[in-house]
Amino acid sequence: MKLGLDVGGTKTDAVAVDADGTIAGRIRIPTGWGADAVITTILDAITALRQEASFEESAIESVGVGIPGLVDAHAGRVLHAVNLGVESLDLVDAARRVIDVPFAVENDVKAAALGAGALRGDARSMAYLNLGTGVAAGIVVDGKLWRGSRGIAGEVGHISVDPNGRVCGCGQRGCVETFCGGGAVARAWGRPGALPILDIFEAAEQGDAEAVALRQGIARGAAAAVRILVLSADVETVVFGGGLTSLGDRLRDDIVAELRQEAETSAFMRSLRLDERIELLPAGSPAAALGAALVGAAHREQGAMING
Repeated sequence: MKLGLDVGGTKTDAVAVDADGTIAGRIRIPTGWGADAVITTILDAITALRQEASFEESAIESVGVGIPGLVDAHAGRVLHAVNLGVESLDLVDAARRVIDVPFAVENDVKAAALGAGALRGDARSMAYLNLGTGVAAGIVVDGKLWRGSRGIAGEVGHISVDPNGRVCGCGQRGCVETFCGGGAVARAWGRPGALPILDIFEAAEQGDAEAVALRQGIARGAAAAVRILVLSADVETVVFGGGLTSLGDRLRDDIVAELRQEAETSAFMRSLRLDERIELLPAGSPAAALGAALVGAAHREQGAMING
């Protein structure tokens, strides 16, 4: 069994993948707060997966963990995972003290990119664009992550597209994330509610001028991210994931309309057919956890090659 865990700010999604590549078990549990609680969550998820799919610890070939924050995959360390209350965590070392199997860790968006590519079964290049609290992307070419020279390839959320726009958490103005990042949009909305992005879409449909502007901004930011990814990395497809994709066709239709409108005055942009190159992950997709399982399996294989 190859295990994959997507450790999120509120919940951890975990899958067990058998030798045929089939998901043999899947569980979700709450994520704990702080470094020690994150390790406990990982170990609890492994135990729950064993119970769900009925296998022994000895059957575990590898464990991959996708987690937000700055990840040093080589060292197995996570830094600045603020949504988890983690400043610095030697995740692999801590987990292996309890379960002595090959562990690997990767940034959650990059892991999800691998999982989305595997689920699509398409060997062509693609980018996975995560629209969640923040905005980031992972780029997959020939089934492998393209990291760039310093591991930040795909960090489109902090590309400024409006120098007069809202101030971003990174200190710049008008970053993509200020338009279509859930956290930034919710702060701009400033009204109470459990689901502020959904509230914005519904208020816009009722004619609320502020909501209309914010909804248009979400489409504008997402469309900008698509253009950036295609024009810089020449990916064939941009696959959307993350919390905002729960809006489904309403979000997709807005982005398509924005891409088409922006291409009206440019024959070059029309030739790229960007509106035809976007997809939304289905609701409840296991892409992130599956990608983490692939990360763990690849790490184990690389270790075997080095030691062999």
